[in-house]
Amino acid sequence: MNRRAYLALVGTSVSASLAGCSSVRSALTDDELCSGDDCDIGMTRNEFVPKEYEASVGETVIWKNTSDARHTVTALDNGIPEGAEYFASGGYEDQQTAVDAWHEEKGGKIEIRETYEHTFEVAGEYNYICEPHVNGGMIGTVIVSE
Repeated sequence: MNRRAYLALVGTSVSASLAGCSSVRSALTDDELCSGDDCDIGMTRNEFVPKEYEASVGETVIWKNTSDARHTVTALDNGIPEGAEYFASGGYEDQQTAVDAWHEEKGGKIEIRETYEHTFEVAGEYNYICEPHVNGGMIGTVIVSE
């Protein structure tokens, strides 16, 4: 096969593959990630959907891994209201323990299609991250009102 034909074939294959990936993402709208009682916040490859979620005191929020990657839900110690219970997938008591557990043994991981839930008892703003994807901007907020 000559070089130009080979490069044309490779270029076409790569373009088709990338088009397929983008169409899969665009086929799922944000509203379709979670439906009914399935979950409140979905996890795509690099984001929480929705990025900001509003809840009421006493409400249980459910996150669901809707992607093909492992994720965590890890509250930021300085990103939760005073007197609020710390939360992280894996049940860790603080952010550093949750982060260390992820890096040492993939602790707190939420596998594909698994869920994690937390009940919010104190009003305020809760900021959290996905530890393995925080550098990619996977950050979320739950705003809890009375």
